[in-house]
Amino acid sequence: MATTSRLLTLLSLLQARRDWPGSVLASRLDVSDRTVRRDIDRLREMGYRIETTMGPDGGYRLDAGAEMPPLLFDDDQALAVAIALRAAPALGSDIGEAAVRALATMRQVLPSRLRHRLDAVDVTTVSRAGGAPVAAVPLEVLLTLAQAVRDRVTLRFDYLPRGEREAQVRRIEPHHLVASDGRWYLLGWDREREDWRLFSADRVRPRVPHGAPFVPRVVPGGDVDVFVSARFKGADTNEWPCRGTVLLHAPARDVLPFAGDGTVTAVDDERCTLEVGSWSWGALAASFGRFEVAMEVVGPPELMEAFAVQAGRFVVAGARRVGNE
Repeated sequence: MATTSRLLTLLSLLQARRDWPGSVLASRLDVSDRTVRRDIDRLREMGYRIETTMGPDGGYRLDAGAEMPPLLFDDDQALAVAIALRAAPALGSDIGEAAVRALATMRQVLPSRLRHRLDAVDVTTVSRAGGAPVAAVPLEVLLTLAQAVRDRVTLRFDYLPRGEREAQVRRIEPHHLVASDGRWYLLGWDREREDWRLFSADRVRPRVPHGAPFVPRVVPGGDVDVFVSARFKGADTNEWPCRGTVLLHAPARDVLPFAGDGTVTAVDDERCTLEVGSWSWGALAASFGRFEVAMEVVGPPELMEAFAVQAGRFVVAGARRVGNE
């Protein structure tokens, strides 16, 4: 094996796991222990921080250095990083320009076979229909929040709630950074309100210095994903507070694409039931109207009452024009 190829193989092995006995490296490379020592010295001269480990066999460990040395990726790793950089605008963080420069640097050195595969991945980032524009979170804000979560220190920041003009000063025990649909959130324990709160990261303006360390609390239920999903639904549990079922005079195949997280069950070729949830009975009743077909309420009674209320509102709205009584 040529020296250059052997160095690349050695570097790949060192990146694969933390500690390597020298004799094992020599066996994997089919060289002597002395050659391994020389190759390790060459990698050190290139900027890689490789420590010698003690023990019966002796060995080597690749650690982080003061500067970024050249990195070695296999084909799948290189494509994964490149695709992630291409999809960076969907992350909702202000790293677009840096991602473009990093992707250009990677693409320049990718082998032809990998460039062709990468160029086939044409990513277009679009916002959800009806969704509010996503405000990019400055990278420094994300890093500050992440550091406070890691270090378990109280975080003070100015926060501008949606729809208000004046920022509030909050004192939070930060627990997790959460990403959902291109938006970033900070989950933390609010010391003044003595409750869990979820903050939009784009409206957080950290203050320095940070506060005192804290002992992390356990998120209710112990599962951050489930807890945050419940908060998105306006509940304490990951279930919609209102659930109901209707019989739709439409084939199941026509309803499925628009059912969201609902459950569609075919009754026959022309009818199906749809069970779905929402944050209120009125909103749930209104949501069924999007199918524009005949329907019957299966239950519960609260849903039937909500349909009656909504029907009255629509009748009134249909009989009036703006400016007329």
